[in-house]
Amino acid sequence: MYQSKKILLLGSGELGKEVIIEAQRLGVETIAVDRYEHAPAMQVAHRSYVIDMLDAERVREIVEKEQPDLIVPEIEAIATSELVKLEEEGFQVIPTARAAKLTMDREGIRRLAAETLQLPTAKYQFADTYEEFVQGAKEIGFPCVIKPLMSSSGKGQSVCRSEEQLEECWKIAMEGGRVQNGRVIIEEFIRFDSEITLLTVRTVNGTLFCPPIGHIQKDGDYIESWQPHYMTEKQIQEAKRIAQTITEELGGYGLFGVELFLSGDQVYFSEVSPRPHDTGLVTLATQNLSEFALHVRAILGFPIPEITLVTPGASRPLKSTEELNEYTISGLGEALAVPNTQVRVFGKPVTKVGRRVAVTLSSADTVEKARENAKLALDYLRIQKA
Repeated sequence: MYQSKKILLLGSGELGKEVIIEAQRLGVETIAVDRYEHAPAMQVAHRSYVIDMLDAERVREIVEKEQPDLIVPEIEAIATSELVKLEEEGFQVIPTARAAKLTMDREGIRRLAAETLQLPTAKYQFADTYEEFVQGAKEIGFPCVIKPLMSSSGKGQSVCRSEEQLEECWKIAMEGGRVQNGRVIIEEFIRFDSEITLLTVRTVNGTLFCPPIGHIQKDGDYIESWQPHYMTEKQIQEAKRIAQTITEELGGYGLFGVELFLSGDQVYFSEVSPRPHDTGLVTLATQNLSEFALHVRAILGFPIPEITLVTPGASRPLKSTEELNEYTISGLGEALAVPNTQVRVFGKPVTKVGRRVAVTLSSADTVEKARENAKLALDYLRIQKA
């Protein structure tokens, strides 16, 4: 009987779904966990569980029951202190329990990058109370960027342009954070030329980098990404230096999404996710190995000879503008008629305002044409009440 490895995925969204598919292609047994039923990765996993992943006892209960070879976090909001304990007991957490814990909130990773590793970042302050928040914003100066320490897909983020907006921005952060009445970070507003994701893969045969992915964000969530994004040789070398420094410190094997700002020749570290990144969905259409295939190969300890850009490409997520318990997506035929274009429907059971439910992926001879086609395909798609 074939003895496969077993992975336990904590978080089962659209990125996790692709991870599960890639794992199964290599004969891996897969278990998907999330806080709601019928999450995308659950639809393709061998087994699934619905729990509050911030509940340490429930996380431990499932780990001890399943005895996975690898525990693979797909989101930040997990009982990471319990993962540290489980790792000490011999379970393998991807990339490491420390990395999962540090990147769960923005304070740990920002202090590590700026204060310990001395990487270039925006100026920042932290605040627990509204009074501290007001003081911190005045010290950083306006405009400034406000983020809850823990959130997903940009929820709770805003740009505060004046003292008059302080109360509103505080309210947005409190409502958008995963932990209510939580701590916030106030960041200097960097006037950048562009922002990129440098997908960085730590493997048995060293650290590799994907060609840079450009992206546009709105309210902290991406609305478009493309690959490759043009960078000067000086920018590329500095970006790789920053990405290698932070990922070496976090350790372990796997793919990391390193977010950076480009401002002239200066490259600033923004954030890092120790897992596939939403802007990296574009790699499903551009590379010889997608970010998901790279992540799975790396965490299983397999070598990755090279990462090749096969064609320029672009992605555009379809987001809901309302809450629907039953919905359909129309326009798929028209979208798929756009040349060299794919549509991935995530299969999320319900919609929420701003929630991604599908993505268009286009390739072309140039980035510009790919971006145009991805937008054209997206324009055909409509979310409708069933």
